[in-house]
Formats: sequence, C-alpha cells, structure tokens
Amino acid sequence: MIALDTIDRRILRLLAGDATLSASAIGRRLGLSQPAAWRRVRRLLDSGAISGQRLELDHEKLGFGVTVFLGVKLATKGRVSLEDFERAVTAIPEVQTVEHILGLYDYRLRVVARDIADFERVLRRRIMTLPGLGNVEANVLLSEERRPGPIG
Repeated sequence: MIALDTIDRRILRLLAGDATLSASAIGRRLGLSQPAAWRRVRRLLDSGAISGQRLELDHEKLGFGVTVFLGVKLATKGRVSLEDFERAVTAIPEVQTVEHILGLYDYRLRVVARDIADFERVLRRRIMTLPGLGNVEANVLLSEERRPGPIG
C-alpha cells in the first residue's frame, strides 16, 4: 500500500473523472507546477496506485441499447474446469465483463446487445452453449450511475 497525501488523493479524483488530463492541466487545477504534477502522477503510476488508463465506450450510442447482467451457476465444477468456461465466455464479444464471484452464482457477466431480440440470440446461440453451464439468471440494466469509489 502506498502512502497518499491530500494532493495525491486530489490527483486520483481528477484522473478518475478524466484519465486524459495532462500534468499541466492537473497542475493548474491544484496549484502545482507542471513538473511537480508530472512527478506525482509518475509516482502513482510506478507504485501501482494507477494501473492503467481505459477508454470508456458509450454502448448505447454505438447501437447497443440493452445491457444485461447474468448470474451464472456452473452445472458441476469437476467436469469442466473454470479455465475452460472462462476461455469460452471471454471469446463472446457481447460479454463485456466476466467476474468470478462467491455466493449464489459462480460468475457474473455483463452482456451488451442491440435490443432484447439480439440479446435472446446471444443468449441462445452463444451463452447457453458454454461448457459446464448450469443455471442462468438475467437482470436487465435500467439505468446506471458511475462513481469513482473511495480514494485513500
């Protein structure tokens, strides 16, 4: 764990809101020089506190108006390895995230589709044919609010 001061936390909040901010933009917002801001961002990167930058796509604007979360229970864990299931499910382009979880289900999948008919096609032709698949529960996303989470 890295020790974070108030300025480090403010930098992380700024970057969580917009990862494309330059060191000079960060410096202007926080009253730091560009080199001081750059050194702090570099230290956060080198320490692993920032593990990368990600492009966030607007699925709806790209024609994918439906997001469904699937709770997946594997039929029997001994017959098909978790790696086989994970390899097969990550090959499906509509599956955006695969989370191995503890609880009622073994996995939680985030699936995008153009509409409900498209989701049904993906479910029937791709997801329901996965190795070791048991029970599946679907929850359609109605709205979403993203928050960066706690920092320090």
